Amino acid sequence: MNVFAVDGLPEVEPGDDLAAMVAERVDLRPDDVVCVASTVVSKAEDRRADLAEYEAGERARAIATQAAAEADEGKDPRFAQAVIEASEELLMDRPIMLAVTPFGHITVNAGVDRSNVPGADLLLLPEDPTASAERLREGLDTRVVVTDTSGRPFRYGQRGVALGWAGLPAARDWRGERDREGREMEATVQTVVDELAGAANLVTGEGAGGTPVAVVRDFEFGDHAGDDDLFRTPDDDLIRPAVRAYYSE
Repeated sequence: MNVFAVDGLPEVEPGDDLAAMVAERVDLRPDDVVCVASTVVSKAEDRRADLAEYEAGERARAIATQAAAEADEGKDPRFAQAVIEASEELLMDRPIMLAVTPFGHITVNAGVDRSNVPGADLLLLPEDPTASAERLREGLDTRVVVTDTSGRPFRYGQRGVALGWAGLPAARDWRGERDREGREMEATVQTVVDELAGAANLVTGEGAGGTPVAVVRDFEFGDHAGDDDLFRTPDDDLIRPAVRAYYSE
């Protein structure tokens, strides 16, 4: 398996044909996996916003006041309002805003970004990343993963994660297969789209020198059952209720 960045992409503007921009810069194969950063997907889909568009409500003002007291620095309550409006639920609002997005991803600030957004203050995540991946797949005729970076509980640092995907299952389901000792596996479901996103992030990088698209070549899903359940639902998530209960006290 090989992973390489797609170089030479210009700044993406609202309405740009992102699939065509990628296809012009790399010779793709039908079994490639094209990993595209959610930032450029959002830019093409015009998910930009300005702080002036948000009127801070009572909760946003309270969050900003609390953050300022704890960090000894100001926090714009309009940013807190933007996060609230981009969220289906805030699981916690201190010391960070941990949000559930409408498509099921749980992340800090609902993924609302304040960096690398020419002409605007904020960049929101794609409204439906899997639908975005499907549209890119139609234009590229390859498998597609829309990626982001996210922190990890119990560990420092960030890693690439998948937000949406098309042309492949989210996971390899090993349940029912045998291990080397002949025992039947009962729990192992391998989230390959997250692993592909992580591999892509190694070559795309971060910051000013980053590139938003990578190609994973010669990845084989293998003869396994597929599974598309990536985001836990509230009914089978053990952590979400505990966090919610703790911060509601």
